[in-house]
Amino acid sequence: MLPSAEPLTSTAISWSELAESVLAGHQITEAEALALLRAPDHELLDIMAAAYKVRHRYWTNTVQLYFLMNAKSGLCPEDCSYCSQSKVSEAEIPKYNILSRDKLLDGARVAAERGSKTYCIVISARGPSERELAAVEKIVPEIKSQYDMDVCACLGLLTPDQAKRLAAAGVDKVNHNLNTSAEHYKTICTTHTYQDRLDTLSAVRSAGMKLCSGGIIGMGEQDHDVVQMAFELRSLGVESIPLNFLNAIDGTPLEKSNTLTPQYCLKSLAMMRLANPKSEIRIAGGRELHLGSLQALGLYAANSLFVGDYLTTKGQPPEADYKMIREMGFVVTKEEQVAE
Repeated sequence: MLPSAEPLTSTAISWSELAESVLAGHQITEAEALALLRAPDHELLDIMAAAYKVRHRYWTNTVQLYFLMNAKSGLCPEDCSYCSQSKVSEAEIPKYNILSRDKLLDGARVAAERGSKTYCIVISARGPSERELAAVEKIVPEIKSQYDMDVCACLGLLTPDQAKRLAAAGVDKVNHNLNTSAEHYKTICTTHTYQDRLDTLSAVRSAGMKLCSGGIIGMGEQDHDVVQMAFELRSLGVESIPLNFLNAIDGTPLEKSNTLTPQYCLKSLAMMRLANPKSEIRIAGGRELHLGSLQALGLYAANSLFVGDYLTTKGQPPEADYKMIREMGFVVTKEEQVAE
């Protein structure tokens, strides 16, 4: 097996052989992960082919679609520097309290019409109020009864009791992103801690729900921060990993950040796949902006997409996603197709 004491140069690694070793049970080391992120761009196609080898083993040529509903916008007391909805943001966005039952149910209808496997209900908050939690508890059974979709709730920090209530209501998974490494976290948020996020994920797991947790690339982190986040997700056994690429929205503290290249984004997706071979990996916010004409290549590592808009930014038209999926030879599925 490849040594892990020092970061390796890409010339020391056969990406195809690394993929084979992952399929044989090897967990990639920090040295291997760093070498992947730092590989020269001319090795990109070899890297994506290696990622696809692992992706195909567990997910074949299927793609799962997610639909986001921004159920409460703005009005958040947290100071997350990447977020247009935070208290320190001056971005011009809609601000409203939690949507009505009818609007949440109509969002589920749209999600179903777009072939989504999962409907994501998101609120901007440190954590849900009693009114917000009760609204989610009430609407989830209706959504599942009418549209037979999975429901993912993203409600901020959760207590063990709140997590149990969501599970009892029928929520399938909870999204709570780590966003970055433990070391880098304090540079992007001061109103809560990385440990607070870990505690929420622990409460979700203890309540019997699946974990949806990923991160954002492009917030001034270093390569080792990206790797440590991927490894933390691995240690938590996260079932669904959304990987976002920072959309540096005007009015946010990170509005001037623009360091990403399409090649680095693709290498990040590939590294995430090799670090978490069996997990659902989703190309999330910022893919249209940062991957551009290379978006389709991301499906060689990822097996999931958000279809439609994000929380406060626009996505590409759903028809463009369907066309991209079809032309790449993939098919949309609502089934859990993890091969063992």
